[in-house]
Amino acid sequence: MNRISSKTVALTGAVVAALAAQVAPADAAAKEKCFGVALAGQNGCAAGPGTTCAGTSTVDYQGNSWQLVDKGTCLTIDLPDMADGTPRKPALEAVPRDLPS
Repeated sequence: MNRISSKTVALTGAVVAALAAQVAPADAAAKEKCFGVALAGQNGCAAGPGTTCAGTSTVDYQGNSWQLVDKGTCLTIDLPDMADGTPRKPALEAVPRDLPS
């Protein structure tokens, strides 16, 4: 009985994994990279110079680091102004601001 139960669990797990793999691309398609919005240590992978992978940015709102956001929402994210009072804007491509020294 345990043998049948183990096979059933394994088969169920395989089906669930296959279904999850089918859903993941749809979720990814509904997201986009948004640059300059991540707080230090919350960036996505391969953010740019000064980072090696996810979670390695050292500066808040680093212009070459990104986070995945819902598609179409990036440019509507409100960010605090820079130290000199200049508005800080999110971008769909890397921007040369707030880079680590």
